[in-house]
Amino acid sequence: MSDSALPIAFNPAGILLDPKKGLSRQLYHALRARVLDGRLSGGARLPASRDLAAALGISRNSVVRAYDQLYAEGFIEGRIGDGTYVTQLPEKTSPPKKLSTNLSTGFSTGLPTGLSTKTPVLPVITSSKVIHSSALHKVARHSLDSPPSGPPRAFRVGVPAFDLFPFDVWSKLQAGFWRKPDLQQLCYGDPAGDARLRGLIAAYLRTSRGLACTPEQILITCGAQQGISLCAQLLVELGEGVAVENPGYHAAAQAFAIAGAQVLGVPVDQEGMQCDALAGLPHCRLAYVTPSHQYPSGVTMSLARRLALLDWAERTQGWIVEDDYDGEYRYSGAPLSPLAALDRQGRVIYVGTFGKVAFPALRLGYLVLPKALIEPFAQRRSLDMRHSEVSTQAVMAEFMASGHFQRHIRRMRRAALSRRNTLLAHWPQGVEGLGELPAIVAGLHVTVAVSSLEREQALLALASQVDVEINGLSRYWLRDSTEPVDNRAGLVLGFAAVPEVAIKAALARLSHVWR
Repeated sequence: MSDSALPIAFNPAGILLDPKKGLSRQLYHALRARVLDGRLSGGARLPASRDLAAALGISRNSVVRAYDQLYAEGFIEGRIGDGTYVTQLPEKTSPPKKLSTNLSTGFSTGLPTGLSTKTPVLPVITSSKVIHSSALHKVARHSLDSPPSGPPRAFRVGVPAFDLFPFDVWSKLQAGFWRKPDLQQLCYGDPAGDARLRGLIAAYLRTSRGLACTPEQILITCGAQQGISLCAQLLVELGEGVAVENPGYHAAAQAFAIAGAQVLGVPVDQEGMQCDALAGLPHCRLAYVTPSHQYPSGVTMSLARRLALLDWAERTQGWIVEDDYDGEYRYSGAPLSPLAALDRQGRVIYVGTFGKVAFPALRLGYLVLPKALIEPFAQRRSLDMRHSEVSTQAVMAEFMASGHFQRHIRRMRRAALSRRNTLLAHWPQGVEGLGELPAIVAGLHVTVAVSSLEREQALLALASQVDVEINGLSRYWLRDSTEPVDNRAGLVLGFAAVPEVAIKAALARLSHVWR
């Protein structure tokens, strides 16, 4: 390697840390920014944690925590006996193109040449949103089961520990709202949602997820599913391809199919969606992903894949719908920064929900939108249901402003960790055809490999006999998948829905019938 090709040495100059704020988080953001903008090039060696702590005048623990988060997100790597280095990130394949804001929704984006972003956007009726028979066939092809109802059982997927929700606090806040309501709030409101709640969500995302956004970019929805459906309605032309993870979340695939899209499954491996396959997909300019904790495999999308996906969206002038499924639950270090925090071209729509930290029936979620999409999304939603129910928004805003939300998230993480540990400690061993329980570093569910589809179905039937609820991995694949049938087999278990004693009892019953 020539001297000119050597990576730039690390220089801590310019890293200014405020001692009144979290030092490790500030250092993490400073180092991450330097990697992304090229000031720290791939292969650059970082100083030892003790040396950097001395140079910055902070504790070594603060540096270690910052390094740990960068390790988790793939920005740096350790070389045994040789220190810590910046990861070699993939090169962009082409320069970014000018942002396209064409939407296939029957709406103008409000951003034609020379038009102010404050110009009202008027709906225009088009024929592209008629549900054709071909779209109905696609709905059938991606058939969707209704979510399970009734009291949660082990091992229901997608349900948090809502038995721990502070219903007493919530009921007092709810009563306080209705005891003396602001009459202005009882009129028709902003279709984008309650202004105070949007501001608090933006502040929360900035501090907890590293996602810099404004309250104006937040659109309140009735859960994550409505947010995904809005993306399908506004971003997809009839007959266009939409890339979804395979296996993946069927309700998202169905939403895109109903909108007239050709749903295209993209394989998932240990680094998440195989983004290199996107280039070969016909007429595809939208990808739906769950990068923080892939549903259902549980893998986390690597940094290289995240950057490749963003590069694809820039090159194709496409969109990425990022469903931050289970993003709050990580059992080592802080939650990973979302794709949207890496987006510099306004190509990512971030889907969030309160259902995974409160309770599913709350039906309160939100989108974080690129600025070009704010007005058309709000107007399209206003045609569906004007706006979300007012008291739930107001109570959630007070719940967050009073500090209850952050305390509850910490409680939920501790509970999920404890319930995960119970599952790991009591998982049945030596069951024919059942793989080893993998490490669970994030999320509220785990997927276990099974040797064949026949064995998967047998294990599910036995579990049902002893009142244990488990999903088969085979149900998450698209019907036209080319993956061999036996490779699709597995068990998907949620571990947060019930307390530890119920988990132990369910595992004891499984151990008995499975053997």
